[in-house]
Amino acid sequence: MKSGLQKISAAKKHKPLIERFTEYRQQHRDDITKLYVLLFLSFLSSLMIQERMGIDHFVGSFLLTAILLMMFYKDIRRYKPAYLNDYKLLLLLGLLVTGTLMLGRIFEYLLAGLYRGLDFPVNGYSLFGIPVPLGAMLVTLIFDFHTAIIFSFVMSLLSGIWLNNPLYTLYVFIGSLAAAFSVIRCKKRSALIMGGIYVSIVNSMTAGIILLFSGDLFTPAAPPALMFAAMSGIMVSAIVSFLLPVIEYFFGIATDISLIELLDLNHPLMHNLMIAASGTYHHSVVVGNLAEAAAEVVGANPLLARVCAYYHDIGKMKMPDYFVENQKGSVNRHEKLTPHMSGMILISHVKEGVELARQHKFPKTVIDVIQQHHGTSLIVYFFQKALEQETSDNIPSQVNYRYPGPKPQTRVAALVMMADAVEAASHSLAEPTPARIMALVEKIINNIFLDGQIDECELTLKDLSEIKQRFTYILTSIFHRRIEYPEIDMKGQAHKAERASAEAGSQRPAPGAAIRGNGNSNKEQPKTDKDKPALNQESGTQSPRLPDRETAV
Repeated sequence: MKSGLQKISAAKKHKPLIERFTEYRQQHRDDITKLYVLLFLSFLSSLMIQERMGIDHFVGSFLLTAILLMMFYKDIRRYKPAYLNDYKLLLLLGLLVTGTLMLGRIFEYLLAGLYRGLDFPVNGYSLFGIPVPLGAMLVTLIFDFHTAIIFSFVMSLLSGIWLNNPLYTLYVFIGSLAAAFSVIRCKKRSALIMGGIYVSIVNSMTAGIILLFSGDLFTPAAPPALMFAAMSGIMVSAIVSFLLPVIEYFFGIATDISLIELLDLNHPLMHNLMIAASGTYHHSVVVGNLAEAAAEVVGANPLLARVCAYYHDIGKMKMPDYFVENQKGSVNRHEKLTPHMSGMILISHVKEGVELARQHKFPKTVIDVIQQHHGTSLIVYFFQKALEQETSDNIPSQVNYRYPGPKPQTRVAALVMMADAVEAASHSLAEPTPARIMALVEKIINNIFLDGQIDECELTLKDLSEIKQRFTYILTSIFHRRIEYPEIDMKGQAHKAERASAEAGSQRPAPGAAIRGNGNSNKEQPKTDKDKPALNQESGTQSPRLPDRETAV
């Protein structure tokens, strides 16, 4: 054993240094590329925060910026590793860092000119109007709140280095946190205005505290400083409202605001799906309910899950009659096709859906779920049918009856896959009792798990248990039992009414019949049914009462 280890260590010692460096570079090529990009962003950021000329000042600012960005990168690698797999997101994050600094320099110049033009006291408090918090607001909307906190920390330190003012570091950090908190649940574009108002309030309070600390709160410099601090929130709201749609379009980013717009059932794709494939439309709406409910319990984005479920089967619009939920009557288009051809038609709806989504400029996250919602699963029905028709010369292969994939890469994609399969299978239950629904959900999700379809996403066994419970609860609510309402025999009720009317008419006196006296004509006779007016036989109405003879006389 020792001799083997000694040989390996000796072989390593004899390797030249250049060869070792080459091997390391090949093994960590991706990390080295990201390091080069990080150094380039540090170079650009150090240029943005340069306040005086000098090689020593530039090298120092470059090294400080590189350390801060390296900390940012390490945090993303530790807590948000999914971002590192998407170079577009990394590029966007780097652009937000350098872009925020560049906009800060532009507004510093413009606000300083405005400050001098209005003849305010020259105390440098125009810096309170620089809209640095816009970067944190955009990061919250595009990425997440955790990334926005680290972004705020880095930007506040860079701003303090840039302006050589430690109090301004505190001002930027507090304002950036307020911007991030104000849009953490932003669902409408109008909410950005309220976010800007919150930033204005927080910046004004922070500026007042800084003025009090510096002893300028009760001097003529305080009103313009507070005014510029209030202006910063309004400028943040305006700039974010302008930049967000641009970023969404060019980078294919799906924010909650754009997802809310896709939930509109009057969207052209949803409207066409409702007309061309009404069964698929209804199926997609129910899958959306299931996926959204499951996303809430596993910590995924419920809004994204519902949107992806709405559009996951839009490819079925091309040939809707070949899918069972859209077939009317007993006609089945697959009866005249071979199992292989039927399998190809079913597989094609994924590709058609991806093409439609790209034509309508859908976000990449939604397109990925459309492509992954079947993974590499097997089309069991037609594969089994092919096995029944097999011959010794032609044995079907599972490869021809599996979707091309890829497997779900995110929790949302896995949730849509499971919700799709469970909802479709639930319609095969003859009597959907709660026990049968629970057994069906258990069976479907276990088969997906055993087939390895959710191996590449972040779902745990605990998540799967909670998903089963939520699916069972919703499907039980959908297929709830109702009492059988008794039918009312309208014809029988009509015959009974006619017989009752006929019997009542036969017991009434004929028109003009006189009341018999008992020898005392002046005594009032008791009233009986005979005193009631008779029915007119022709019209069915009551005839007018005729006077008695004694009364007439």
